[in-house]
Amino acid sequence: MSGGPIGAGTGKLAIWVGGDRKVFDLYAEVLESMGDRIQYIGSIGAGTIAKLAHNMASLAINCVIAEVLTMGVKTGLEPSVLWEAIRSGAAGRSRMFDNVGRRFLRGRLHPPSFQLRLAYKDAQLALQVGREASVPMKLCSLAALDMTEAMNRSWGARDTQSVLLLKPNAPSFRRSR
Repeated sequence: MSGGPIGAGTGKLAIWVGGDRKVFDLYAEVLESMGDRIQYIGSIGAGTIAKLAHNMASLAINCVIAEVLTMGVKTGLEPSVLWEAIRSGAAGRSRMFDNVGRRFLRGRLHPPSFQLRLAYKDAQLALQVGREASVPMKLCSLAALDMTEAMNRSWGARDTQSVLLLKPNAPSFRRSR
């Protein structure tokens, strides 16, 4: 389940179920009375893996946001103004997870929505600002390392999500250039 106490109180819960599909189908209506996003995930344990993946993505994103907020504030920006700037950009206006589903998982990386070479430049500049402000940016640095590897493979004209292809055992799907 995902949604916390507020989601439980409002019925806005995601409920991910692993186990026998027939049992899920038998009790789906009961689950729908508790949450608004009910999904059969797969065999026993699959719901737990989905929850762990969701929570880890959320936790990592929060850590990255903390890094970039700290970098901006230490350079003199007011926190709430910076936060609104982050939220008003392309990533902030959309549900960030959705873009991975719309493009990467469907193998739709061409034409690029944001070329890797441009994102790489921005990442390097942000890390430089972080160094100058004495802000450790561990997770941002790890992301930049993947971007460096992709740039070394001459992927600069590709979509920024092409970096996800570097992950070992990435999901198989129709990959595009």
